[in-house]
Amino acid sequence: MSERCRYPDGAPCWPELTTHDVSAAARFYQDVFGWTCQDLGPRFWHYTMCLVDGMPVAAITAPAVGLEGVEPAWNTYLATSDVEASAVRVEANDGKLLILPTTIRDEGRLALATDPEGTLFGLWQSGARIGSRLYGDVGAMCWNELNARNARVTDQFYQALFGYQPLQIGDGVDFDYVVWQIGDLPVCGRLRVPYEIEWVPRHWMLYLRVNDCAEAVARIVREGGAVRIPAYESRTGPVAVVSDPFGADFALCQHPFGEHPVGTRILEH
Repeated sequence: MSERCRYPDGAPCWPELTTHDVSAAARFYQDVFGWTCQDLGPRFWHYTMCLVDGMPVAAITAPAVGLEGVEPAWNTYLATSDVEASAVRVEANDGKLLILPTTIRDEGRLALATDPEGTLFGLWQSGARIGSRLYGDVGAMCWNELNARNARVTDQFYQALFGYQPLQIGDGVDFDYVVWQIGDLPVCGRLRVPYEIEWVPRHWMLYLRVNDCAEAVARIVREGGAVRIPAYESRTGPVAVVSDPFGADFALCQHPFGEHPVGTRILEH
């Protein structure tokens, strides 16, 4: 088990599913991943924590006030040591703040924003809660990547937020995939999606590690989910893109611990 005690600024630190039927979504993910789901009750708007071996790895929540019309989706929170400063940089670089920096008890501070292409993401300044306590373990997130149309604008925006160092692993034309690094630590990726591929939305894709990709896909279909992209071989093992019964997309990875789908080894920090 790989328990995390911190995330560097700019690293994805917390996956959160926004959906209209929280209890039904919790049952689905319990059945598929074996998560223990804890409803925090009406005082906390039935925010539901998802645990692996007692460790929080994700959450499920209803849409925030004013965002009731959003489609079900997994959202990625990026770690920051100063959410106020990050929020200022969002607006200074043509992003938009949807939820201003807000204190969540002693847990931490959050903000919700969109980048210049309108892609939703979160900012999390940790307090008592750092985010996911596991990274790369079975049942936990192991990678996050941003699907973007305008690669230049997207790269400039996120680099202005966090100072990412880009590592192009494709040819930059037919396959434009950049790994964003903090120093020598690869933390997430950006995939340019051609404009003509209309069915792929602009969004942050969550990758969850599984022991057996084919078996996990079968469980997802059996529980009412769907296959978006059938399992294929990445550099480090099988990957598939799926959706839950409510339409939220995510990816499955079957690969050795410490690796991620694009094959650049994740360093232990």
